[in-house]
Amino acid sequence: MARVLVVEDDQFVRSALIRHLTDASHTVRSVGTALEALREVAHVRFDVVVLDLGLPDLDGSEALKMLRGITDVPVIIATARDDETEIVRLLNAGADDYLTKPFSVEHLSARMAAVLRRSRAAGEPPQTVLRVGGLTVDPLRRQAELDGGRLDLTRREFDLLAFLAGRPGVVVPRRELLAEVWQQSYGDDQTIDVHLSWLRRKLGETAARPRYLHTLRGVGVKLEPPADHPAAPPFPGAEPAR
Repeated sequence: MARVLVVEDDQFVRSALIRHLTDASHTVRSVGTALEALREVAHVRFDVVVLDLGLPDLDGSEALKMLRGITDVPVIIATARDDETEIVRLLNAGADDYLTKPFSVEHLSARMAAVLRRSRAAGEPPQTVLRVGGLTVDPLRRQAELDGGRLDLTRREFDLLAFLAGRPGVVVPRRELLAEVWQQSYGDDQTIDVHLSWLRRKLGETAARPRYLHTLRGVGVKLEPPADHPAAPPFPGAEPAR
């Protein structure tokens, strides 16, 4: 059972979704505007949001950006827009999945189940604190620090950093990043490049002058300590190799 917020202005579609999700034992709240949705997520903790793009007060893509400013709840976009560029833009903006209208309630249920599985799995991270040079990543608390200063990361930026930090010095193929971090079997490299760019900015580096994040063109990405910073021991109390 999940707590679901349906953001849909079409009363017929909205009623059908509420009825189906309630029959499936989910707890459902619904609103018809973006501003109402923002008020809801600010006061109620949801497991997933189903967001229509064609809202009367604000385009759903703008609503998505505003939602991401206050919550990391998984968002499934419901859209009649099937342009690939638009879909990539929405995924880059923080959407977890999308459905192209018209869709069946069974299709929505399957997508919801997949998103909830990923979300709950991400909520059970390993206990080990990861250290790479001056970078510390705590998957349990979902916190990251660089040289003792807290990094302000989005959910996806943290997931990307934690995945790479768990494999220091290993070149991770882009396809593997899409599968493990974005839970997608396909996608545009732009999705990864955008998040790497944001992450680099917060790490105080650039693609031209990398310190931690290194891109190997046509191969993948790796995270390793900078040359001027010794690598941390693999676990607390471990002695450096002789």
